[in-house]
Amino acid sequence: MKPGAPIDHFDARVAEDLEFDVVQEMLAELSGCPSSEVRAQQLVPSKDRSWVVRNLQETDEMARIRQGGVGWPMLEFDELQREIKLLGVRDSVLDEEAFRRIAAASRTMNQVLHVLASSDEPWPRLEAVVAGQEPNEELIEAIDAVFDAKGNIRDDASPELSGIRDDITSARRKINRAFLRAMKQAQERGHLADIREGFVQERRAMAIISSYKRQVNGAVLGSSNTGSVTFIEPGSCIPLNHELEMLRDDERKEIRNILRLLTQNIRRHLPEIKGYQRGLTELDWIATRSRLAGKLSGSLPQVRKKPGLHLLSAFHPLLQLTNRLAGIETLPQHIEIHRKQRILVISGPNAGGKSITMKTVGLLQLMIQSGLLVPCHNASEVGIFDAILPDIGDHQSIENQLSTYSYRLGRMRHFLQVAGPNSLLLLDEFGTGSDPELGGALAEVFFEELYDKGSFGVVTTHYANIKTRAAKLPEAFNGSMLFDRESLAPLYRLEVGQPGSSFTFEVAEINGIQAKLIQRAKGKLDKRRVELDGLLGDLHKEKSKLAKLTNKQLRAELEAEKAIAKAERMQETMSGKERNLNEQMDALNTARVRGSKLSQFIDRFESGKSNKGLLEEVKTYLAKEKSRMDEQAKRGKPSKKQGKRRPNHQSDKIVKGSLVRLRSGQERGDVVAVQGDHITVMFGAFKTKVQRNQLTWLR
Repeated sequence: MKPGAPIDHFDARVAEDLEFDVVQEMLAELSGCPSSEVRAQQLVPSKDRSWVVRNLQETDEMARIRQGGVGWPMLEFDELQREIKLLGVRDSVLDEEAFRRIAAASRTMNQVLHVLASSDEPWPRLEAVVAGQEPNEELIEAIDAVFDAKGNIRDDASPELSGIRDDITSARRKINRAFLRAMKQAQERGHLADIREGFVQERRAMAIISSYKRQVNGAVLGSSNTGSVTFIEPGSCIPLNHELEMLRDDERKEIRNILRLLTQNIRRHLPEIKGYQRGLTELDWIATRSRLAGKLSGSLPQVRKKPGLHLLSAFHPLLQLTNRLAGIETLPQHIEIHRKQRILVISGPNAGGKSITMKTVGLLQLMIQSGLLVPCHNASEVGIFDAILPDIGDHQSIENQLSTYSYRLGRMRHFLQVAGPNSLLLLDEFGTGSDPELGGALAEVFFEELYDKGSFGVVTTHYANIKTRAAKLPEAFNGSMLFDRESLAPLYRLEVGQPGSSFTFEVAEINGIQAKLIQRAKGKLDKRRVELDGLLGDLHKEKSKLAKLTNKQLRAELEAEKAIAKAERMQETMSGKERNLNEQMDALNTARVRGSKLSQFIDRFESGKSNKGLLEEVKTYLAKEKSRMDEQAKRGKPSKKQGKRRPNHQSDKIVKGSLVRLRSGQERGDVVAVQGDHITVMFGAFKTKVQRNQLTWLR
């Protein structure tokens, strides 16, 4: 498949900074054939949206069909470049191994085509990979007519070969009989050594005691290490072995002739064989990407037409894999940047997760634009960026006499030259490396310049002036990594909306710095600066408490809604049972009264006399009963105007992406998944499942 246009300014430094090179190595290890390994090593993210979407959908289809239990083959095959090259040369002859490879590839392709054709579910992307291929049994039958199940040339591959092999079998029998007679004679004469016989130069020889070797008719083939035993081919076997060699030479010539004829036959199928190489290697590359998706718990996000991203329950794939092996929980991140909020400035304590949050954005974006599924909720949305520009880590160079700050200034100069509206900037510890006051001022200017270019970005910093500038610019916004001031432990959760404290003194306390030293340090700072930092910390603490209370209230409201719905269902059931019981009692009483009345009529009936009056009375009674029953039936029908009009919640309109509201409250949320009447809703950072009839559709 034609590669997509690569993103701008992608190089080994970008791959290393965001650990994309580690993902490439994992892909190479998971590849099934050499072509896939090379493609993994040369993989470059693309800015071509159609290429990205096609590759993501291919990977997703392969992951689903491999898990679907539809008999998808293992794609175990050998590549056919050598065979294709030889078939293109006139009068060339393929060897036995080449035919085995071609037959295996043909069988695998036939299996692929059969699964795709017989599946109830469409697989458009995989079908496009093998478009133009048709099942081919003729090629396999031609090869199977020459080779057996073990890959050996069949005896009946040709009449000539069959005759030659019969002669070889007969010659071997003659040689065996002659050898046994000669060995028997040597044994009777006492010439045979204890080991009796052996093989020398691929020939069967008698083991003769060396002192008797001149008394035995035959050809000496060798002797033991000590010289005490001489290996002799019996004279009667020599002409028979010569004949056997001639027959073997005839066999080789006939096999060569058979393979030549088979090659000529197979050459007619060269276009199909090229299709096997092209289709199967492409399928293996897709399968390699799906194997990585399985290893990293990857899923398919939605791809926007405009740059930006909205990641839900996203994980750094390498961190998640490492933590999973160590039995450590990895916390998910929820991150969104779009045209109206395009630069996120993350602040907070060291070791609080700022850098890993930023790297998560960068690595997932590189993987998505490489056609790789990523660990996030499938309701996530991502756009396509023309360039991804990271500045991460310490890149000082002793050889080039380049300090960290000089290196970062060089990177910043590069970013100011190439960044644009479709660029994603990832700047770690923005502005550090120089005098805090002077470096902070220069960093603020850089920040404004990048902002004016319309770029997207995620920036981590400790500089207060960068946080303040982000708060004032309409399309930039602050975020902070949460920190528990009571336990003095980072929470590794991003909260958007306000800058965070660096918790410098709290982190120092965690690392065992004496309290008196911390107090001395506070005394050297402007009192207002210490108070501001403390205020930010307190604000985070209060906001964290509020978030917990909000989530607790939301959970309580949801539980109350469920309890109310359950109680209403129980009440409706009990009311229905009560109505049924009353109706049955009424019917029973009516039947009893009617039965009593009819019994009176029967008692008054006089046999053999005129009962005309009684009959008229019975008719009148029956007419009244019928009229009364009709009236009851009429009253039982519900009127069209009766009943209170119920509000239209439009719950049937709820789909993934809808904005909804709880019927029992005012909380609004986004629908991230729909499974029948079970709706998964994100209320802020709180995700829960709600019944459809508990929600109101808004838009």
